[in-house]
Amino acid sequence: MATGTLPASFPGLKSRDSGLGFAKSVDFVRVCDFRKFKSGRRRFTVIRNSSNSSSDIAELQPASEGSPLLVPRQKYCESIHKTVRRKTRTVMVGNVAIGSEHPIRVQTMTTNDTKDVAGTVEEVMRIADACFEIKNSLVQKNYNIPLVADIHFAPSVALRVAECFDKIRVNPGNFADRRAQFEQLEYTDDEYQKELQHIEEVFSPLVEKCKKYGRAVRIGTNHGSLSDRIMSYYGDSPRGMVESAFEFARICRKLDFHNFLFSMKASNPVVMVQAYRLLVAEMYVHGWDYPLHLGVTEAGEGEDGRMKSAIGIGTLLQDGLGDTIRVSLTEPPEKEIDPCRRLANLGMRAAELQQGVAPFEEKHRHYFDFQRRSGQLPIQKEGEEVDYRGVLHRDGSVLMSVSLDQLKAPELLYKSLAAKLVVGMPFKDLATVDSILLRELPSVDDHDA
Repeated sequence: MATGTLPASFPGLKSRDSGLGFAKSVDFVRVCDFRKFKSGRRRFTVIRNSSNSSSDIAELQPASEGSPLLVPRQKYCESIHKTVRRKTRTVMVGNVAIGSEHPIRVQTMTTNDTKDVAGTVEEVMRIADACFEIKNSLVQKNYNIPLVADIHFAPSVALRVAECFDKIRVNPGNFADRRAQFEQLEYTDDEYQKELQHIEEVFSPLVEKCKKYGRAVRIGTNHGSLSDRIMSYYGDSPRGMVESAFEFARICRKLDFHNFLFSMKASNPVVMVQAYRLLVAEMYVHGWDYPLHLGVTEAGEGEDGRMKSAIGIGTLLQDGLGDTIRVSLTEPPEKEIDPCRRLANLGMRAAELQQGVAPFEEKHRHYFDFQRRSGQLPIQKEGEEVDYRGVLHRDGSVLMSVSLDQLKAPELLYKSLAAKLVVGMPFKDLATVDSILLRELPSVDDHDA
């Protein structure tokens, strides 16, 4: 994040902390002006979450306390009570339409060396035979699959492949910027604008060529490959991922090119979910309706890789977000199709049925920060011989149903509650259940119970 004196180009920026030397004000900075500054020996963070200057949601916080905003405080999905698919425009990838008016598409990526043409073609055919979504008519060997070129560090290569590939994925972290050196850089406003101008000069020719040939573009930010410039301004954060993508999106819009979509991938499902929600929140603010490609990068293999992908992708699908998905496994690419298809079907079914609950007032859970749900179970009653507060956490976070038969076998009950046993006595542990539910009451007679 940028450090140094407060730029003169921020005349409306005022701090809510009079100790920083600025008067309190209702003025706000733009969304792209989230950054850190120094004031004497103190650092502070400025976050702008909305272009509506009347909304009192900008926050200042000492940088040492970390990001004050994990989930956007404004709208990030159509409904927080039920699954309602977010409305998007349609983006064409070859002969396949992507967007809210179409099924959730699935895709994968070849792993064969592309210099081995025959091997790569064979791999693509295996993918198609695994019921890959993007196939339609008969071309050459009865396969017509739109191809996507994933470009890093090579704008000149992107220009060449745009003539034959249906979609180009660009990584904002390294398409125009040099490979990250993990340096903490300091920028003036003029220097930062020059960097943006350089990005526009490098990226614009590709946009123009994609317009000419009717290609699609995926602006695919990756949490692990943010540029030093973005890292210096926004840190290794979901906000940095969103701003990195928006820099490229603004260029597309400036050139009247709208056949593009976004992705915000991370190997950590929590970071990935945060980034996508923040991206959508900002698109709501700007009135944008571009589709989303969902994925957890480097998910792994086997059950672990599938579970990580299900956590991240499944969470967003339940939010009604996502128009095409990829489950990234360190397995042959055709193995990605089945879990990908299962998730897509679950997302479509949830949206069709609008699964959810009736609107209610949430009093024990924070939607805007990832915190453990708060709650208080009844306190120990006076006169009770056994104090169970040492056995259960009692904050209402995890509930387990207990039958009368389980009450008859205390040691088995304690084990099922994940309580530690020391000389036959239960003690709570990190994994211990927080509260229990008795669907029927035990007998009044202690002996029968």
